[in-house]
Amino acid sequence: MPDVTAAEHPAARPSAEAVHPERSTAGAGPWPGGREAWPSEDHYDPELLEHGDSRNVVDRYRYWRMEAIVADLDRHRHPFHVAIENWQHDMNIGSIVRSANAFAADTVHIVGRRRWNKRGAMVTDRYQHVEHRESIAALVAWAKDEGIPIVAIDNVPGCVPMETFAWPERCVMLFGQEGPGLTAEAIASAEAVVEITQYGSTRSINASAAAAVAMYSWVQQHSPLRPGAAPR
Repeated sequence: MPDVTAAEHPAARPSAEAVHPERSTAGAGPWPGGREAWPSEDHYDPELLEHGDSRNVVDRYRYWRMEAIVADLDRHRHPFHVAIENWQHDMNIGSIVRSANAFAADTVHIVGRRRWNKRGAMVTDRYQHVEHRESIAALVAWAKDEGIPIVAIDNVPGCVPMETFAWPERCVMLFGQEGPGLTAEAIASAEAVVEITQYGSTRSINASAAAAVAMYSWVQQHSPLRPGAAPR
């Protein structure tokens, strides 16, 4: 399969429903026309072509093998990483992984406990690179070796409003647990601490919502795939 350019990215293509009206966002039945009409490319999965594809994937990847989807995603993943402290088995972690997949993050790093609550991921962890780091110190050592700055997202004194923050093209977005937020060690490890400006009465927003906002903010500044982006 060729490299994916901005014009070829799924967001720039017509939906499958426009080409195959019988398909729906809830999934797709067996490939219309029977075996004789099956596509010949090797990224298609014969089982899905025969029995249908009910997975939560965008239209472009309907009927594709999981390994082929991951390989295609690897061609256009964004160069930001997401790291999450995992000390309390926070249910938001799965939702953050799901958002990381939606925004094509490079890798999600689970810091602390190896086991994490996958319910909110809605099986997107099958397509998203997820790695474990034993501690903040281990994450810092990895980031230093890779030459990637850590940017913490929290609303603590001295933080920078996200609206005015210039995201590094390569970075690690570091998020804390619902409730306590980031540990002091995590905040001290960051080259910048960024907050999401809020205008209501609540002190903080949900951790998974905060992660989605931060990833979208990065995409708006850097993604070559966003609508209207200048070609590179």
